[in-house]
Amino acid sequence: MAATPGGRNIVRMNQKATGLDATDATEHPRHDLVALHTLRPSLVRLIRVDHPGIADDALVSQATANRYRSRYVEQMLRRERGVLSQLDVEIVKSIAAQETISDNPDDDEQPDNRAFADRASDSLASFGGSWTFILSFSFFLGFWMLWNSGKGSMAFDPFPFILLNLMLSALAAVQAPIIMMSQKRQESRDRSRARSDYQVNLKAELEIRLLHEKIDHLIAREWQRLEETHAVEQELFDSSRKGRPR
Repeated sequence: MAATPGGRNIVRMNQKATGLDATDATEHPRHDLVALHTLRPSLVRLIRVDHPGIADDALVSQATANRYRSRYVEQMLRRERGVLSQLDVEIVKSIAAQETISDNPDDDEQPDNRAFADRASDSLASFGGSWTFILSFSFFLGFWMLWNSGKGSMAFDPFPFILLNLMLSALAAVQAPIIMMSQKRQESRDRSRARSDYQVNLKAELEIRLLHEKIDHLIAREWQRLEETHAVEQELFDSSRKGRPR
């Protein structure tokens, strides 16, 4: 059966819709491929280390470009810092995967995500540091002392209020660990926020540096293209002048 012109057009479109990655010969959608000469020279040099014979107009996939981009960032950090920390490794991986690295430390602090002991300690620490607790406890102490002072021999805790002192000592002994547990949880949240801020700031700095390199490369290519266009126009102008009769 002869192929129709419409069928040939569909075949051509399908052939143009895909391409091969020059580094591993894998097939990818055409929109997922980029020409090697459009990448930054630093990435091109890194790719040529593994593939010396690759052509300037060869195509590489976005995944390959991201993989070499993360390797370039890793080498950059190793030159500047010597040894990479676990946070630095996570940043390099996020750059390769093109994913965000920031998170919200408060997500783990939602009521549904906290254990009963954590919720109880936070509630008690919050109540113990409020004016409601101070005023209500002051009223309780005043009532206790006035009641026992006015009953004389009928008082169950006469002056110097030994039972009250015992209750206050017990309350202080229990309240202090509860407040310390709440402060410990707050310190953990602060460390998580500081860790997230460090990763976000470092990744932003690296991305900006990579963006500057890419912009410089594009500007240099554009200037080169303009110079070549100007040279061709000048040659055409000179040839037209020579061929013009005097």
